[in-house]
Amino acid sequence: MKKMLKVIGFALLAVIVIAIIALQLISRLPVPSAGYQKKLETGGAIEAEYLKNGAYETAYYEEAAVQVFEKYEIFYPAELANQNKKYPVIVVCNGTGWKASKSKPIYEHYASWGFIVIGSEEAYSWNAFGAEMAIRHLYRLNDNQTINDKKNVFYQKIDFENIGIIGHSQGGVGVFNAITNTDHKDVYKAAIALSPTNKELAQGLEWPYDAANIAIPIMLVSGEGGGDDWVVTLEGLTDIYDDINSRKVMLRRKNTPHGATQYSEDGYVTAWFMWHLQGDQNAAKAFIGESPEILDNPMYQDAAVDLE
Repeated sequence: MKKMLKVIGFALLAVIVIAIIALQLISRLPVPSAGYQKKLETGGAIEAEYLKNGAYETAYYEEAAVQVFEKYEIFYPAELANQNKKYPVIVVCNGTGWKASKSKPIYEHYASWGFIVIGSEEAYSWNAFGAEMAIRHLYRLNDNQTINDKKNVFYQKIDFENIGIIGHSQGGVGVFNAITNTDHKDVYKAAIALSPTNKELAQGLEWPYDAANIAIPIMLVSGEGGGDDWVVTLEGLTDIYDDINSRKVMLRRKNTPHGATQYSEDGYVTAWFMWHLQGDQNAAKAFIGESPEILDNPMYQDAAVDLE
């Protein structure tokens, strides 16, 4: 028995080592460039509509952080500086090796739809520390007319009633922990986990999470094809989905490797947040109604919807 346990232990260790190496290799893949959406194939009208840039011109702001995640990086609608209204927020948890500085075109796309999008250079997002500090920083921005002796354009402009969170791979674990196990977990209204690390691998890496504690609407996405999305196969994604007791959606994009899931589903990512954070009923049709688009989109498979 001891020998068998030892063999199992070595096997798990080998899987973890391989996974770490593979994730590091993924982090060296080319980053999406401006206009990346034009290269993505779509299979539904709603997906195509929300994959395009929105109507807002965007602006960028960054501020140094004393913590290990180096700086806060924020894309936002440029009109915010001159408007007297509040804007919804998307918080981003980084995937392994995918810092905000590598993902700016994705942030900018979300911002073009009217969102404030905040991320950082955090390397270890799984524990949601970076997400928690992003929320605290948003309160600082919202409550102070000046920051570092300069006029603060975000003063009283942040809609804390409409905050969403998204993360890829390790960042998917960060999403789970942010909405279940942080001081500000109740501030989040909707979430997305892109190819979140499966439960067994997460436990081996000492990235614990409990999806059963999720209490807000969440969409789980992974890739399929080309060796499958090995970080979370269909079995692994279904295992997480079955644990969740809140409103939920699951889908897998065909012919999409793990690294590409960070941006390949952006049409539905944007639609999900437009629905939940901006009340866009056209976007909602991708997920609800008599014929939700995700169930008929030929670019996806294994879709499941439980939004009652």
